[in-house]
Amino acid sequence: MAAARTAGVAVPRAMMRGAMRGQREPGGPERSQRQLRVGEALRHVLAELLRRGAAHEPLLAEANLTVSEVRVSRDLRHAVAYVTELGGELRAEVREALERAAPYLRGEAARRIHLKYAPTLSFRLDPSFAEAARIDALLARERASLERTREDGDGPG
Repeated sequence: MAAARTAGVAVPRAMMRGAMRGQREPGGPERSQRQLRVGEALRHVLAELLRRGAAHEPLLAEANLTVSEVRVSRDLRHAVAYVTELGGELRAEVREALERAAPYLRGEAARRIHLKYAPTLSFRLDPSFAEAARIDALLARERASLERTREDGDGPG
């Protein structure tokens, strides 16, 4: 295995290449440019189809959905779309409607992106919005605590 020396430490060249491109996720495999490009194209197509109500599912037509990310497998045969519904959690019936509409969405996406193989689609709740809301709540609580401290006259400053 080829290795590079960085600050006196041997580092495998494959890790250096991944770190240089910035595509390595913590604890996850490196994603290729092709995976990233196909994932982003799928995200755009899915968002457009869901926005227009083209999936022929009444629940999806009335739901306000956000497709925040699509991760594609290395062989481009499987894709996971991370979706959230406006207002928070993804309702179970909306997720089931997405799964029912997946074959249609898969075909439309393959036609619009001109892929040789259409990746099978699965849908998951995007945890990033819930995590952002949790962080906002923590920050708001800390701000309120600082305000109370300043009002009491015991605070810094």
